[in-house]
Amino acid sequence: MAVTSMANSSITNFKKYNVMRSKAASVRVLLVGGGGGGGAGQNAGSVSYGGAGGGGGGAFKTATPTLSGLYTITVGGGGAGSQVLNTNGVAGSNSVAFGLTALGGGYGGAGQNVGGSGGSGGGGGGDAANAGGTGIDGNDGGAAGATNDGGGGGGGAGSVGASTTDGIGGDGGSGSSSDISGSSLFYSAGGGGGAGQTVEVGGTGGSGIGGDGGNGSSVGGNATAGTTNRGAGGGGGSDSTTLSRLGANGGSGVIVFAVAVGTLVIFSAGVTFSAQQVGTELVYTVTATSTTSETVTIG
Repeated sequence: MAVTSMANSSITNFKKYNVMRSKAASVRVLLVGGGGGGGAGQNAGSVSYGGAGGGGGGAFKTATPTLSGLYTITVGGGGAGSQVLNTNGVAGSNSVAFGLTALGGGYGGAGQNVGGSGGSGGGGGGDAANAGGTGIDGNDGGAAGATNDGGGGGGGAGSVGASTTDGIGGDGGSGSSSDISGSSLFYSAGGGGGAGQTVEVGGTGGSGIGGDGGNGSSVGGNATAGTTNRGAGGGGGSDSTTLSRLGANGGSGVIVFAVAVGTLVIFSAGVTFSAQQVGTELVYTVTATSTTSETVTIG
């Protein structure tokens, strides 16, 4: 018996239907680059030099584009804090989604180096008044003081990194807040700068503030890392004991986007994400991507 149920259909008609069913959607997006890593302090024998700068926060971007189709997405990694004396940290890497790019944060400068430029700039190293890095989409890193001083704080999305004062590492710049996830959270803070030489008054590393930036190293204490998936800079190393001279890692970036309930969203296999309903929207938080060619389909 002949099959008649396909008599009024065709492969061509199916292709037309498959294209028509993909429709444009308004998407609220938060995109944060990876935070920069803190630099390492320096020491030559028994002579102390300056503390290192804190890493800058990754760029903080928001947008509400109308989207339909396939898009590449990449969550930027946090930059590594330096584990070699008198060496800069590593800049954070960029986050990419829906044709937008959020730059990674600049690296923290080592004891003799300036801070790196990035989404926000890294702090300058505390020797010979090194400058902080330039914030391209955010704020500049803080400058260091004279020889043997503390390192400058990394810049954040909300404010510049602080400069050093009498051997005390500068505070990291504040982050910016977003409630796209359903809770108000801070992102893209700068890391604190490391302390100067031990004989100077204060000797305390700056704090990463307003978004979980890493603290700079104090005398006898280690620098701390920027918070994962907040794009926060890592703290800079000081010039005290061997461990506390080293820089700390920046925190990875994040991609958060919200669409109306019922909107088609499909990720490729290498995307790590979570989803929750907030009011009339579904909010997707992408915390990691396995490669730079991962994708999401919208519509």
